[in-house]
Amino acid sequence: MTAPEAGGPISLWQDRRFRRFWAGQSISEFGDRITELALPLIAVTALSASANQVAWLTALIWIPNLLAIILGAWVDRRARKRRLMVLADLVRGSVLLSLPVAYLLDVVSLGQLYAVALLTGTAAVLFNTAYPPFFVQLVPRSSYVEANSKLSASRSMSHVVGPAAGGGLVQALSAPVAVVVDALSYLASAILIGRIPLVESPAGDDGAAGPSLLRRAREGMAFVARNPVLRAGLGCATTVNFFTFVAGSGLMVLFASRDLGLSAGAIGLALGVGSTGALLGAVLAPRISRRIGVGRSIVVGAVLFPAPIAIAAGAGGPLWARAGALAAAEFLSGVGVMLFDVNLNSLQTSVIPDGMRSRVAGAFSTVNYGIRPVGAVVGGLLATAFGLRATLLIGAVGGALSLLWLLASPIPRVRSLPPEDMVAPLGDAGAPAGSPP
Repeated sequence: MTAPEAGGPISLWQDRRFRRFWAGQSISEFGDRITELALPLIAVTALSASANQVAWLTALIWIPNLLAIILGAWVDRRARKRRLMVLADLVRGSVLLSLPVAYLLDVVSLGQLYAVALLTGTAAVLFNTAYPPFFVQLVPRSSYVEANSKLSASRSMSHVVGPAAGGGLVQALSAPVAVVVDALSYLASAILIGRIPLVESPAGDDGAAGPSLLRRAREGMAFVARNPVLRAGLGCATTVNFFTFVAGSGLMVLFASRDLGLSAGAIGLALGVGSTGALLGAVLAPRISRRIGVGRSIVVGAVLFPAPIAIAAGAGGPLWARAGALAAAEFLSGVGVMLFDVNLNSLQTSVIPDGMRSRVAGAFSTVNYGIRPVGAVVGGLLATAFGLRATLLIGAVGGALSLLWLLASPIPRVRSLPPEDMVAPLGDAGAPAGSPP
């Protein structure tokens, strides 16, 4: 049963259940920033890993998403999604704790790092496919945008503060020991989620006889393909992800260092200042969507996310101008990605029926996240053939063209989230959601 909305929407600040979930997610996000820094540092400093080996370490975290469509079909058959989320947190925490233990015993190896990356990535997919059905039972439909805004703000704040805090912990404790903080953050998340007073609807069948996993996975993808909102949202998100990974953060840092001549300190300061844009975008997303509409907010975000890469690509002049261009590009892109994510996630959540949520989440992850390593490889090839500046411009222009997916869909006309009784008609007949502009 979805959370009650009697008397209209109330602020989620007053919802103790959501505050507990938000706290668990926020703690976990900050822990993740430490591990993102510590894992490659363990590989480089303790094991003298090559650049290719470090690249594989990153890839193994994302590879489980290629199977998300199958895992999502399996999760949809489970009646208790929260139990799976808690299990995923406990698995990630336990796996990460193996690193400091191995380090203290002087037996840490590259193979163990690869296993940790693969297992934590798989557990993340399990958590993310179980999350959508849990979310809609925890949060009232009228508060979807507010809830996604708060969760995105926490994630953005973790990117602002987390790397610096993580760097300090790694320096003070060593990288393997610092991973303990992330492991404990998953334990905290598991405890907080497990203690939320929520009676889950029996939406699954817990393995009762029914269609095969492959058939259920195909049904999830077919539902996305038939639904005009989901189809356009996935096409747009996949396109913008491909091109932003073509102009990925690694190439941006290399460009800032090699072509713009910025020092490591200047790059770090510019990126740190720029990352506040994501925090601002997450906070402002509900207000902007109320002013111009959910659909138009998605459209603006789809362009504002990738287009500012061109600002950095065109930077020149004195040092302050080059560093300022990099900071401005990161700031505007951060605002754009939050306008896009917060509103698109909320709209998609509102048009997916309960029995399809995990399957649809798995289909999205397989396509949307599966394209990211492809974009990164293409970016490397383009940079080698045409140079860094040209590659960044290709990423900016190509990403902005993701707008075309939206213009041919009902999304720009969506003013507000559709009522619950419009979910089935939208999925079947393709009627536009929300009230007219």
